[in-house]
Amino acid sequence: MNGKSILVTGAGGYLGRQLIEHLAARRDAGRIDTVIATDVRETPGAQQRPGVVYLQADIRDDGLDAVLREHRVDTVVHLASIVTPGKKSNRAFEYSVDVEGTRKVLDACVAAGVHQIVISSSGAAYGYHADNPAWLTETDPTRGNQEFAYSWHKRLVEEMLAEYRRRHPELMQTIFRIGTILGDSVRNQITDLFEKPRLIAIRGSDSPFVFIWDQDVVGAFLMAIDTGNGGIFNLAGDGALSIYELAERLGKPVVALPASVIAWALRILKALGLTQYGPEQVNFLRYRPVLDNRRLKEKFGYIPAKSSAAVFDYWLQSRKIGKD
Repeated sequence: MNGKSILVTGAGGYLGRQLIEHLAARRDAGRIDTVIATDVRETPGAQQRPGVVYLQADIRDDGLDAVLREHRVDTVVHLASIVTPGKKSNRAFEYSVDVEGTRKVLDACVAAGVHQIVISSSGAAYGYHADNPAWLTETDPTRGNQEFAYSWHKRLVEEMLAEYRRRHPELMQTIFRIGTILGDSVRNQITDLFEKPRLIAIRGSDSPFVFIWDQDVVGAFLMAIDTGNGGIFNLAGDGALSIYELAERLGKPVVALPASVIAWALRILKALGLTQYGPEQVNFLRYRPVLDNRRLKEKFGYIPAKSSAAVFDYWLQSRKIGKD
């Protein structure tokens, strides 16, 4: 792998920081020539790894192609996106980052002759639909719901990626549709649900969850860089856990309510400014995409170290230790 030059967008995010740590270690070992960490936020000096090139840059701006040429980058890992919007965020801003920003990155890669782009997509790209199969495979359509910005944008990005595969086959794409990530310190919209004193369930739905250990995500990305193999892969641990199995592990009760009641309550709470979530969240809970990972294991060759159940138990134990 000598001679590789790798640029990571969104390098200051939760996954980006961990990936940079591993890439920096490989650079120190002489396995990679150059590691460039880009993020819209400046990386504090105390957090910078020696030998890594840190650039403060917005993926929506021009000039990335010049950076790619200057450092002779052959592999780009694109992690920059809006996963958990801030309170002052809006749909137009999120679209500009998630969709238009990705287009800018792809155009820069093509212009600079980059060989491979590794992209963090999401199981949310499949959408939250009543007719989703019990287990979604990579051949199922991406039907991200327009009412969920993140899901809709991932769908639009996947459609864009398909367009670029047709127009620019010289740019190898490795796309990971990632399940819910858990790790030592992860916090997201899903883990916030688990912190409540009781879990809310929709009557008649098991609301299954698939999880993936953050170190398995990093491991799969590193394998993509090592092998240069392209393709689309669901990135999730084996198995799934229902809302009732999660509640049992958490030692919390489940309150199962009709979908109409939850939608009504969310509509009222959002109108009062007490929550950012509206009645569309009912489908988010009821029709969760459950990812089949056979292609990841059999075609790509990556075997997750932790199943969905194992990584949830790991996260739960880490959370308990953190509160001691």
